[in-house]
Amino acid sequence: MKITVAGAGYVGLVTSACLAELGHQVTCIDIQKEKIDMLQKGRSPIYEPGLDSLLEKNQRNGQLNFTANPHHAYSKADIIFIAVGTPATHDGLADLKYIHVVAHSIAHCIEKDVIVCTKSTVPVGTNDLIQEIIDSRKPPNLKAEVVANPEFLREGSAIIDFFQGDRIVIGTNNSEAALIMEQLYLPLNIPIIRTDIRSAEMIKYASNAFLATKISFINELANICEKVGADIQEVANGIGHDKRIGPHFLNAGIGYGGSCFPKDTKALVQLAGNMKHPSELLEAVIKVNNRQQTLPVLKAKETIGSLKDKKVALLGLAFKPDTDDVRESGSLTIVKELLKEGAVVRAYDPFAIPNAQRILGNTIEYAYDIRFALQDADLAIIATEWDQIKHISLKVYGTHMKDPIVIDGRNCYPLEEIQKYPITYISVEGLTFIMLDRMKR
Repeated sequence: MKITVAGAGYVGLVTSACLAELGHQVTCIDIQKEKIDMLQKGRSPIYEPGLDSLLEKNQRNGQLNFTANPHHAYSKADIIFIAVGTPATHDGLADLKYIHVVAHSIAHCIEKDVIVCTKSTVPVGTNDLIQEIIDSRKPPNLKAEVVANPEFLREGSAIIDFFQGDRIVIGTNNSEAALIMEQLYLPLNIPIIRTDIRSAEMIKYASNAFLATKISFINELANICEKVGADIQEVANGIGHDKRIGPHFLNAGIGYGGSCFPKDTKALVQLAGNMKHPSELLEAVIKVNNRQQTLPVLKAKETIGSLKDKKVALLGLAFKPDTDDVRESGSLTIVKELLKEGAVVRAYDPFAIPNAQRILGNTIEYAYDIRFALQDADLAIIATEWDQIKHISLKVYGTHMKDPIVIDGRNCYPLEEIQKYPITYISVEGLTFIMLDRMKR
């Protein structure tokens, strides 16, 4: 099929590359010409494991091309995927301006019947609005059927998730469109769930809100464990063996971040509020997560007192490993709290520094080498569990820092291993902190 993907971000690029890999003729369009120029030269604007090789391979064999020309992108397409951003507004609602731009452009450019498939995360009812926009502006002799097809791609493992996902959701009441979409995904051999459009829209929000709830739950439970003297890791392991609960998303730490969980939980709260149905549970989930992200700085103050003029090595800027995305990253909250306290911050990350610099500017120093980040530091805070951090020799902390104090917000190191080194180690497990005092050994 001839497929067009609108949006060259994380979702759009992964979708484009993977559909091209399945043998379809794919065109990816974006309004940012500099991004398209970069892609046409074979360079990806984002970091995602495995994506560069897929892009290069399918551009080389002619299955994938990039353009900023709407007519070229939309006029002959059989299926158009909308994968543009829907960032949160100041009141928590999803900003649909890019959705509107694409819908108008599709209506004016199509020259044949087409399926318009929305992958962007959108509030319930948005696909009906997209249908109205296109129907009111397209040539009257053409049909455009809008289908909801939410994505479930995790940054850092998006390629694997595309080819080996848990399910594919197709929301439409049009049986012909549903059949075409099912045929498109048939080679993946992934279970397909067919629903109405509004249920498909809600499934995406519900999935992310539930996972966010699990994370905040385990962090809140860690607080109780600290009070009663229980070990949160053992508790998480014990409840995770219950098949009704499962082991995933039960790692206590500094909370969730990224482009999805924070935005989608807030949007669902706002949606419920608009329906005059306050969501007390999700409001608590958000509150717990906001508190979690400030914990490393609070513990630092408890440990060494004033942070004014203290040199702090922040290890990790991305919201999770294997991505360069810093949106809603706990690291950004930690940086802001440290700067408020007068600390001097030097941050390490293997891929996310350029994106962090766009937000933080020159308020902190940056390091692509862990050892440089740790040099002469009074304190180290681990905020992202990169393999480069997890697998570094623990001797590095002692040889490079002034007086090695490590606050581990991601529980990267086994305690039995840490005990072999002269490090004051504070493992952040929700509100539980395990401190191994060098002076007592």
